[in-house]
Amino acid sequence: MAETSGAPRRAVRSFVIRAGRMTEAQQRALAELLPRYRLALSDLHAGLGHVLPRGTPLHLEIGSGNGDNALALATARPGIDLIAAEVHPPGVGHTVLEAARRGLDNLKVFDGDALELLAALPAASLDAVYVFFPDPWPKKRHHKRRLVQGELLDLLATRLKAHGVARFASDDADYAEQVRAALTAEAGWLNVAGEGAWAPRPHARIVTRFEGRARRDGRAVFELAWMRRPTA
Repeated sequence: MAETSGAPRRAVRSFVIRAGRMTEAQQRALAELLPRYRLALSDLHAGLGHVLPRGTPLHLEIGSGNGDNALALATARPGIDLIAAEVHPPGVGHTVLEAARRGLDNLKVFDGDALELLAALPAASLDAVYVFFPDPWPKKRHHKRRLVQGELLDLLATRLKAHGVARFASDDADYAEQVRAALTAEAGWLNVAGEGAWAPRPHARIVTRFEGRARRDGRAVFELAWMRRPTA
């Protein structure tokens, strides 16, 4: 896990770190390659420019899984910097292994709580944030664990740049409706696709295994894109 700041720990988390089978290559990647790609909260104490000196547009993917989408985006767009936030070690291992194979120098990995990362980032530092197929926590008593609600939306309101965009995708209709309702109720957010509308699927996003499974099972995928509402 990445180092954490002295901020209070949240009582309810949106994730549970589950034991997963790791390949020998992933285990070696965590030991040998993660130090090269890891972004720790303590790294930000000297300023974002110290960690990402190029000053290029900064994108963040929360819950990057095996890193497939983050890797594809970082490869296709060398002119951006991308932080892939993921807590599960097998996914982190796969991400850094493939990043090294591709020779990527515009990808960082944060293997801790993404909300703590957002809290540590400077205001108006992010050009784009992606949350694709987060854990839907389908049981009603677990809805409080869903990532895209109060605390995340409050942090995005200050960490996104004036025209920065946040994108969400889920094959869980109830979760998607909850997020759409939260955005509609918040006067500071603007639905990029139009009031109450679902967004079209972005061409830049590859079909990950989660989306592929939803398609095979005949489930619809719901997309949202929102930005801070312009002020006078």
